[in-house]
Amino acid sequence: MPIYEFFSPDTNRIYTFYARSLAQGKITPRCPDDPRARMERLVSKFAVTGRSKEKDPSAESSDPRMENVMAEMEREMSSMSEDNPDPRQLGRMMRKMSEATGERVPDVMKQMIERLERGEDPEKLEAEYGSSLEDLGEGLSDGNDESGRLAPSRPAQPRRDPTLYEMSDYLP
Repeated sequence: MPIYEFFSPDTNRIYTFYARSLAQGKITPRCPDDPRARMERLVSKFAVTGRSKEKDPSAESSDPRMENVMAEMEREMSSMSEDNPDPRQLGRMMRKMSEATGERVPDVMKQMIERLERGEDPEKLEAEYGSSLEDLGEGLSDGNDESGRLAPSRPAQPRRDPTLYEMSDYLP
């Protein structure tokens, strides 16, 4: 029995459906998270068996651009003094990371990066922004707080829904 993958640009998620017949595979199912969301059929990657699968299980999710940015940041970090880090260098690295990920940056983080790039003391900034920085993780993860955030420079990578859905349950 075939398994099909569909992407919803509205939810930015990839869904996997189990079809009990080939006829079901010709129909686009409703989105499990939002029945009004659009769905697009994906061409699935083929499964790899044997030794080639053992080489790098994370290879399919690797982003060469992100790997290059991370390698560059690692080189910069290795040259930075742990006891007395250069705030300008910290600011540049934070900006590079936010640009590479394409994630929205809250105003408070943008202000902090700008101030680091001007050479302000990181400890002073941490004391000043302390509670605001702790709250950032929650605000970034829910995607609902639109105030003070920049539009992403590129779309976020779609998330893969781990559930295998029964195709017949989501047919229009």
